[in-house]
Amino acid sequence: MAEPRIGPPVALVPVRAGSKGLPGKNIRPLAGKPLYRHAIDQAHAAGIARVVVSTDIPQILQAPADAGVTVCPRPPALAGDTVPMDAVLRHVLAHDITGPAQVVLLQATSPLRLPGDIAAAMDVHRQGEFDLVLSATQADSGVLKWGRAEGAAFLPLSDPAHCFANRAELPAVYRPNGAVYVFDADWFRAHGTLAAGRIGMVQMPANRAADIDTAADFEAAEARLSDLSATGDAR
Repeated sequence: MAEPRIGPPVALVPVRAGSKGLPGKNIRPLAGKPLYRHAIDQAHAAGIARVVVSTDIPQILQAPADAGVTVCPRPPALAGDTVPMDAVLRHVLAHDITGPAQVVLLQATSPLRLPGDIAAAMDVHRQGEFDLVLSATQADSGVLKWGRAEGAAFLPLSDPAHCFANRAELPAVYRPNGAVYVFDADWFRAHGTLAAGRIGMVQMPANRAADIDTAADFEAAEARLSDLSATGDAR
């Protein structure tokens, strides 16, 4: 087993101005505060003292500095909707997270995660068995029956036997939900991508794994937070 990671935890919250599904969603008020602020507050509640926000949004860039929060201006070339997360990470790790660190990537569009979900992923990563730890939610095992086409050929995505098995016989499958990613800064600098090394996971239930992309998603998340507030759930 590898040695535990060295370096303090640093949360990274990437937020950009452009959004085709719901323009301005990252700064749109959700349960009394801008959407992206939920990620910052969750990071602090999980015990992470420093948060870096990578953004091209003028309202965030021009806002007064908050204690424990660093705003990293994102170049226009990295603010398009086709720019991969790896490119954004390479920029931040070259300019604002320059030393050893346990990087905790928190996407603003997952406001229903709990500080405990973040802490759980950090704990698994600290054990040193995995290079990247992500949050995942159980999904329909029927995807194991799927395949892709190559001409007239059907190529199973996994074990061909799954294509002919009863659903009840299929193993459980999990989908990354985008809420939490934890990795070592030096490991990422060495590889330049999250798609490398050993990947571990922590499970999150579906009711905390919502990803906001549309107005309907936003309204559903707001209703969920309103219900939690009404029942006295401090999350």
